[in-house]
Amino acid sequence: MQRKVARMSDTKPKAVVLLSGGLDSATVLAMALREGYEAYALSFRYGQRHTVELKAAAAVAEQFGVRRHVIADIDLRAFGGSALTDDGIAVPHYASADELSQDIPVTYVPARNTIFLSFALAWAETLDASDVFIGVNALDYSGYPDCRPEFIAAYEAMANLATKAGVEGRQRLRIHTPLIELTKAQTIRSGLELGVDYSLTHSCYDPADDRACGTCDSCLLRGRGFAELGLSDPALAPAAG
Repeated sequence: MQRKVARMSDTKPKAVVLLSGGLDSATVLAMALREGYEAYALSFRYGQRHTVELKAAAAVAEQFGVRRHVIADIDLRAFGGSALTDDGIAVPHYASADELSQDIPVTYVPARNTIFLSFALAWAETLDASDVFIGVNALDYSGYPDCRPEFIAAYEAMANLATKAGVEGRQRLRIHTPLIELTKAQTIRSGLELGVDYSLTHSCYDPADDRACGTCDSCLLRGRGFAELGLSDPALAPAAG
């Protein structure tokens, strides 16, 4: 769903980039900048069991010099239903990525991408922006239903019916998903070519003292991607000292 930017002037078009602080979103931010967009990064403090990823998001935003980085506060703990927002549900751990099931795991947060995209849509309207970038992936992912191409297409169609700017013809929203058909290894390779410093990123669902656990499904999928390139995941490097 990528498209080249047609420039009518020297002014860069604006884009809202969903930036979690993880590997995928950092890569997508770099891709948006490569396409010539002025990036407005959007992260969420949504009641997740840890906020180390927000520190990572801030570091990535600083690395790439985004125009503005906003952290929005919402509380999905009010609903629970996920190991990431309910302390009573344990994050599962595995010996290897080969053990991961194709079933939707307990780390799925109900409607999370729908909610995040709604915030991005609102900010895009206030910015007079028509582009939103999100790092969803339909290959190396954990079975989340809101990472599928059909979800993104349906959301984009809905979004263009939902805003004043859309009704008035000032906005034709496009949701860019440049990673959706890439493996994790392909994503990492692309990011390295664009200068992403993956040591700044954090993808772990169950860190200890801000250190990645290495055994949750997110860590394992990420680690497998680095391994397929003959690399080590910098998030799992031994702590200094």
